[in-house]
Amino acid sequence: MGEIKNLILIVLDSFRQDHISYYNKGERVFENIPACKTPNLDSFAKDSLVFHNVYPSGLPTIPVRYEILTGMFSLPYRPWQPLHPYPKDITAADILSRRGFICGLISDTYHLFRPDMNFHRSFHCFRWIRGQEYDAYVSSPPKRRVEDYVNENYPENWRGLVAKFLANTDDFKSEEDYFPAKVFNEAIKWLKDNRVHKRIFLWVDCFDPHEPWDPPPRFDTYTDPSYEGPRLILPMGGHAEKWATREQIDYIRGLYAGEASFVDYCFGLLLEALKDLGYYDDSIIIVVADHGHPLADHGKFLKGPDRMYSELLKVPFIMHVPGYKHRDFYALIQFPDILPTALEMLGLVSEARCMQGWSFLEVIDGVREEHRTHIIAGYHEAADRCIRNKEWSYIKRPEGQPDELYNLTVDPRERNNLIDSRADVAASLSSYYGLYFHRIGVPWVVKGLQGKYETSR
Repeated sequence: MGEIKNLILIVLDSFRQDHISYYNKGERVFENIPACKTPNLDSFAKDSLVFHNVYPSGLPTIPVRYEILTGMFSLPYRPWQPLHPYPKDITAADILSRRGFICGLISDTYHLFRPDMNFHRSFHCFRWIRGQEYDAYVSSPPKRRVEDYVNENYPENWRGLVAKFLANTDDFKSEEDYFPAKVFNEAIKWLKDNRVHKRIFLWVDCFDPHEPWDPPPRFDTYTDPSYEGPRLILPMGGHAEKWATREQIDYIRGLYAGEASFVDYCFGLLLEALKDLGYYDDSIIIVVADHGHPLADHGKFLKGPDRMYSELLKVPFIMHVPGYKHRDFYALIQFPDILPTALEMLGLVSEARCMQGWSFLEVIDGVREEHRTHIIAGYHEAADRCIRNKEWSYIKRPEGQPDELYNLTVDPRERNNLIDSRADVAASLSSYYGLYFHRIGVPWVVKGLQGKYETSR
């Protein structure tokens, strides 16, 4: 392994693994939607270490970032909450800034820069790109008609969410105005300006392809050109068939693919800069999504505690390390394992000794093939949990609801529930699931998430 000086972490929000061509071999995910094209992520993957079974533990946005940045599990210990003051919570920036790294954070993920969240702590530079989703950025009403972006089934609260996003983005005139372009161009500028430093840590956190999905025209090529309905950039929760037609469901899926394709294009600009500036030769470069996104695969759009399927849990994880040739890995890994691995590669293994995550460097080096025997994922606030290994996925439901079991090898889309015929497998996976992970009597409603997930099962 050559000399590694820097760490560059790129987090993409809500990017499904099966919408990256490298992972699904360019096949369609949905019958009526063209396969999402991601040539830049594909190119990066073909020159890097590609992991197929890296999973979040606690969901969604903030718990995931806590795990990646601290090497600690958020599930079952903590909900969506700010970072505690140092040293109760110790982050990658806390560690690396004290080790001589110049640390930068570039993000449009507005949850990070809400008051007192503290995720920018110990960064020498943090730059916020404002206006994403429902960021309190523009207070005037939108210039565009909300009615053009909803159907007749949208209630007032959902129309208000759409209106907020429209107001925040009314002034977009070119592709450079869109959020992924701003994030990656700002990251490129930071990388150029800070190449003079001996060691850097850059965290690029891109909120797209998180909803609302409104890709620029050049990338809006996955929807049916004959579609004449409203531009449904923000799908609602609940069962999609109750509020949208089949044509509208396909249209929304096409918008997501267009958003993902645009993110890939913007990532390509960063990838070119990393090579031109020499970072490709002396840096660990990690690309990961915080989670995927349900597109009514099992009846519902949007994230939610009851959607413990691969469309939410399977994420891309691609790692470029100087001196290592391209290879695919299938070992089970969870997000708290990422930071201990990066620290060991940077020669800072002592900093990870008290972390709950385990370094998987021995897997990369070929010393061992496996890492974890199983993973557990879920929302802290809810009772649903997913326990899976490489072959099976067991979904533990709240009391009074039937559990689910899927064979991921023969049924990767999780259509055939085998809970009744393979109770032995469910019992085996359930043995990993201690009482500490149970949330008995917890209602499904997740408070504090802007009402987006407060829909009945």
